[in-house]
Amino acid sequence: MSSEWPTLNYDQWSATCDTLHAHTQVLGKLAAALAPAEPELQHAALRLTARGWETLPLPAPDGSGALVVALDLRVHEALVEHSDGGSRRVALAPDRPVGVVTREVLEMVRELGGSVEIDTTPQEVWWSVPLDEDSEHATYDPDAVASYFAAATRAALVLAAFRAPYRGRSTPVNVWWGAFDLAVSLFSGAPADPPSGDFIMRNAMDAQEVAVGWWPGDPKYGRAAFYAYAHPAPDGFADAVLSPDTARWNDGLGEYVLDWDDVVASRDPHRSALEFAHSAFQHSCAVCGWDPALPASAQGNPPPIR
Repeated sequence: MSSEWPTLNYDQWSATCDTLHAHTQVLGKLAAALAPAEPELQHAALRLTARGWETLPLPAPDGSGALVVALDLRVHEALVEHSDGGSRRVALAPDRPVGVVTREVLEMVRELGGSVEIDTTPQEVWWSVPLDEDSEHATYDPDAVASYFAAATRAALVLAAFRAPYRGRSTPVNVWWGAFDLAVSLFSGAPADPPSGDFIMRNAMDAQEVAVGWWPGDPKYGRAAFYAYAHPAPDGFADAVLSPDTARWNDGLGEYVLDWDDVVASRDPHRSALEFAHSAFQHSCAVCGWDPALPASAQGNPPPIR
């Protein structure tokens, strides 16, 4: 990976972004269908690895072992691997719409691990065509995907460094296929009322948390950015002045944001993004009344390694 932080212009790659987003939904729905259920829907989250988006090892439906389903963004292929060494691959390319790739991925899973069915309705997106019937999303620019992957990797390293010293319960760097974002959640240990009763909200947001993440942009916010929010957020949560000074509250999103362009333009992008994460977390813990030992641990006090 180059030492230069890549630029990422959502307007220029939005069509490819939508196609890639749709491909990730197939992986996420397989994880949701096959993995043992965890609190806050953690079993449905994906991971960003050195080759792209991946599921954790999933129980094969026929009991024969474990399956990993991945999008290899280096060679631009979708693949399924079995713990016995079997594997199948199909290309990701401009002439291969989401529907074609979806049907082939599901067939590869069935060949290697047994019968599986998923709900092919896309989630948390602005289109509704079932994934296995989607012929609309077929734009796939490998260069744009490579830039996205390089940016996402940088963002994931920031989030991992932010989370590392925290001594409360936290998530790894999750890749969420609904909103197409990366995020870590740090929990206080207290329960919380979900913001609504729909399936995702009542299961994913039933604990007091601060989330810090990154997304590559979408139609609601057409720029790549880091973000941070607290749940539940008390009155006055939006009134903070965070660091660095380019960070700001966005009313439309209900979150603090730090645009990717401002991070890339800073003298030390990693440090700038990490400063935002720490600033948002310290503010959140203060106004939400967390045990002071928890935000102190996120700053490395006490140190994580002695």
